[in-house]
Amino acid sequence: MAELSTVLASLPRLKVVAFLDGCREAEFGTITDLCEMNKSTLSKAMTVLEAAEYITITKGYVGRRPKTWLALTDGGRTAYHEHLNALTALAQQARKAAGEADPPSRRS
Repeated sequence: MAELSTVLASLPRLKVVAFLDGCREAEFGTITDLCEMNKSTLSKAMTVLEAAEYITITKGYVGRRPKTWLALTDGGRTAYHEHLNALTALAQQARKAAGEADPPSRRS
């Protein structure tokens, strides 16, 4: 079975990586807004993700305003997709153990 990433075991870090998987790069404020997290939480997540080489951080200016952009590295993208595959495999094992061939339907 594929391995779950311990780096992505944190919901804020998982949200950031999932968001960045959908774009080339994103500005710090955009991520805080769309991922619904505060600046402190994003900052802490960024520190861990950068240390793990899952993201790159670029600082610059737009006019006179300082801005920070985040981008997913190739290694980060691979780790994210492997993490998703491991989660899927885990769910499949549960269905197999329960004798179900298909995912259970959602009840309204």
